[in-house]
Amino acid sequence: MQICSLCIMDTTDSKITFDEKGVCDHCRTFYKDIQPSWHPDEKSQAELQHIIEKIKKTGKDKDFDCILGISGGIDSSYLTHVVKEEYGLRPLIFHVDAGWNSQIAVNNIERLIDKLNLDLYTHVIDWEEMKDLQLAFFKSGVPHIDVPQDHAFFATMYNFASKYKVKYILTGANYSTECVRNPMEWMYFQSDSIQLKDIHKKHGTRPIKNFPLTNILWHKVYLNYIKGIKVIKPLDYVLYHKADAMQLLEDKYGWQPYPQKHFESRFTKFYESYWLPKRFGFDTRKVQYSSLILTGQMTREEALAKLKQPAYDEDTIKQEFEYVATKLGISVEELQAYMDMPKNTHLDYKSQQNIYKVGAKVMRTLGLERGGKR
Repeated sequence: MQICSLCIMDTTDSKITFDEKGVCDHCRTFYKDIQPSWHPDEKSQAELQHIIEKIKKTGKDKDFDCILGISGGIDSSYLTHVVKEEYGLRPLIFHVDAGWNSQIAVNNIERLIDKLNLDLYTHVIDWEEMKDLQLAFFKSGVPHIDVPQDHAFFATMYNFASKYKVKYILTGANYSTECVRNPMEWMYFQSDSIQLKDIHKKHGTRPIKNFPLTNILWHKVYLNYIKGIKVIKPLDYVLYHKADAMQLLEDKYGWQPYPQKHFESRFTKFYESYWLPKRFGFDTRKVQYSSLILTGQMTREEALAKLKQPAYDEDTIKQEFEYVATKLGISVEELQAYMDMPKNTHLDYKSQQNIYKVGAKVMRTLGLERGGKR
């Protein structure tokens, strides 16, 4: 195994490449494509202020200026604080309940909206359809079994914005903690409805009637350029240091931290900490820590030390395994059988991958996207 000399990405990413100094392509992409045009300074904050004024103007005389997707995690929670307290926006806080919220996430969301006096809209996904889709992904043998949950989050928000003519969607996506992306073989595109439908067709047991669907052409092209709905990432314009943000949220709102990024969902916690590394050898902490290394929020030595310990709690993983099986309505033995079955990839099912590739190339050429999966 070879590991990057700057970050901690290694050859568990089968498409990783290294230069003569042992620096990986993830780092080279950051220094070449992201860092030169990403400057969270006074100039970028002035740009954000200009965007904020446009959002306020659009939302004048309406109940809210925009919608802000929240999971209860650090990024979306800090974003909620920033846009309300520092920029005076009136966002509708938008949450999608896919059936896997941790109690900590529920508490964190409630504390934020109560203290900030914001309105919360929660959309509850049809559990029987969600469960069937998640089981279909387990049966498919692919790594990216969290797609149904992520797809539901994005599709619901896009559908809401389209239906109610909301012009701005705010998300907590950011370069500061996410400048290194998960390789495609680890986590395929969540918004590929063609692949979702194909996996469901082959392995699902009930029709999709209520589950929200989206596709890249609809939300990237039609909603953006025809209907004028813009997705804004405010954290890319401000100084965002994860540890400082967590401390502020804890002090001001009684917000509770999670052991790892994305652990606000019990399914994602199980999937990223145990299922993905145990079954496929993919440890998403390598991506998360590498992002923090490149943005100066963690040392390489700290990251390597953390990787020596498993991401899951060895004392409680048996109970977590049982919880997931019970929640999905299957036996522990059936879930274990999915763990042991032959492995597949996104290439084994129909997809829109060619559209994503062309779209990404165009977006990068126009300077609208930097980095990304490969």
